[in-house]
Amino acid sequence: MPIEIRMPALSPTMTEGNLARWLKKEGDEVHSGDVIAEIETDKAMMEYEAADEGRLGKIIVPEGAQGVKVNEPIALLLEEGEDASSLEGHADAAPAVEPAPREEARPESPAPPEPKTEPAPAPVARPAAAAAASVATAAAPAPQPRENGRVFASPLARRMAHHAGINLAAIRGSGPQGRVVKADIDRALSNGTVATAAHAAPDARAPDARAPGLPRPAPPAPPPTSLDGAPHFTEKPHSSMRRVIARRLTEAKQTVPHFYMTVDCEIDELLRIRKVLNAADEALNVSVNDFVIRAAGLALRQVPAANASWSDDAIILWERADIAMAVALEDGLITPIIKGADGKGLAQIAAETKDLAARARSGKLKLDEFQGGTFSISNLGMYGIREFAAVINPPHGCILAVGSGMPRPVVKDGQLAVATVMSCTLSADHRVVDGAVGAQFLGVFKRLIDEPARMLL
Repeated sequence: MPIEIRMPALSPTMTEGNLARWLKKEGDEVHSGDVIAEIETDKAMMEYEAADEGRLGKIIVPEGAQGVKVNEPIALLLEEGEDASSLEGHADAAPAVEPAPREEARPESPAPPEPKTEPAPAPVARPAAAAAASVATAAAPAPQPRENGRVFASPLARRMAHHAGINLAAIRGSGPQGRVVKADIDRALSNGTVATAAHAAPDARAPDARAPGLPRPAPPAPPPTSLDGAPHFTEKPHSSMRRVIARRLTEAKQTVPHFYMTVDCEIDELLRIRKVLNAADEALNVSVNDFVIRAAGLALRQVPAANASWSDDAIILWERADIAMAVALEDGLITPIIKGADGKGLAQIAAETKDLAARARSGKLKLDEFQGGTFSISNLGMYGIREFAAVINPPHGCILAVGSGMPRPVVKDGQLAVATVMSCTLSADHRVVDGAVGAQFLGVFKRLIDEPARMLL
């Protein structure tokens, strides 16, 4: 009996995924551990390894399909001795998936009725105009299916077509059951191959004032799409990652009682030591962020009450500092983890952070490399941000926001001086970390950053 290959849950928050690419085709031999497909989860692009052996008999969900529910069958695997006849009666219909990003459903005002026009008398043919008309006819897509003469289109697409003067009947819809959606209108406006309602046929009521045989001037370009007088806009469908970020951060701000504490760290000595270390070993390339991770790990070891998480039954005190660092992606962020940062030196931390960041941006992280952690760090110093407060990533009890090191006036021994100062703000969950504990953590962290030689021991 064929084995069903089902959409896996590749992260704890995953409820559906996109089948980006099949790496095996029907008829290929599959061995346990073979990578058979690439799945886009709510966090990253991940490889799907086969758990069974056999021959790929039928692909149920094609590559490129979006919104495939977890545990839905996506393919059938034939066991030894089975042939194609064994597939009969199995997964005759593919699960409901989306071949392209969905247009978000939202309340819309009723679509304006499509204008009814009387057939215009046939105009006198002009050579140039006739040639242009034939080209436009060849380039225009076939009319989209309709029932009782009605064109299927979303309310947003209808309003955009109405404002831009586009003839909906000349557009082939790419939505479900041939429905015209916003992307189809955008495509029509950009390529200019679809006739507009105003220029679908020559207007017999407006005779051409030019001499016969001369081409008509090109019609003016349609104005930018604008709804109810609003400025032109485009819509970017939500990715799975963006939906999860929105849900988790909303949950964090609604349920976690944040409080914030900021310290200013002088980093001139840290910059000097960093320069010496990197000059001694060109392959090392320690960053300021590597010092920050090392200092945070050591501070969590000295103030273990700050390395904690909330649960309904108890406060969880972690015995190891697994520090998650925020890495910006094109459509969100991901937090790869430096495990046991409190027990690793600068060289090891520097090597791990560069490797994890590179694989995070290419979508090659393993599940255990970005799930979990006990403490978070978000560094926006490279963008010139002086100071900010980050949102806690549950179940972490704290997140440290790191700003840019900037020359600022400071007072030393009663005298005004200039130092490179870096502001760091701790966002803490008050259910877990009290103000005094947060202050102790920041005190140890600041001392390590101000005196980085302590981190070299």
